[in-house]
Amino acid sequence: MAQAVGAVLAFAVGVGISPVPIIAVILMLFSKRARVNGPLFAVGWVVGLAVVVTVSYLLAGSLDVGRGTSDDGTSWFKVGLGVVLLAAGLRRWRSRPGPGEEAALPGWMGSIDRVGPVQALGLAVLLSAVNPKNLLLAVGAGTTLAQADPTTAEAVVGVVVFVLVGSVVVLGAVGYDLVAGARSRERLDAGRVWLSTHNDAVMATLLVVFGAVLLSQGLSLRT
Repeated sequence: MAQAVGAVLAFAVGVGISPVPIIAVILMLFSKRARVNGPLFAVGWVVGLAVVVTVSYLLAGSLDVGRGTSDDGTSWFKVGLGVVLLAAGLRRWRSRPGPGEEAALPGWMGSIDRVGPVQALGLAVLLSAVNPKNLLLAVGAGTTLAQADPTTAEAVVGVVVFVLVGSVVVLGAVGYDLVAGARSRERLDAGRVWLSTHNDAVMATLLVVFGAVLLSQGLSLRT
């Protein structure tokens, strides 16, 4: 059980600390439809993560990827994924705004307060499952979980832990708004401002750290 949890935990933390989705859900919680769109966003986020990590685990298992520490396919997969994340992180770091410059955020965030319930659900699925960084980390988690060769029960626990840890900030923001109401606005907005300012630095750091972890894991499988 501990091995299954350990296989996905680091990936889940990387998914959970995702500035753009957190900013998006906070902006959604400031909209007129917050009490509907917020929970639906949380549902879409959870579903998206669950689908990607489950499919990745099942596919890796069906192809016998990761069955044993000497598996060439797994080692090269992790090396390749690590290199991609490292390159993306370094590129993100070089393109971060300079001192006093405002960080650029996706244009669609300007209209997020006008989205409907179905759009909120779909946006969450896209941000959790199709977002390149989250997609790579979820695939990495599913593949690493398959490498641990868990029992069915252990695999289920691993998937649940990945989804819960990867969703804790989004679920926390939505839950805080539902419980505290207007009192939550000041703290949520302060978090949004900080993340908006440091988005590129946070993302670059996450990508480099997880790229290095995957690269080292892949290289260790080849020794």
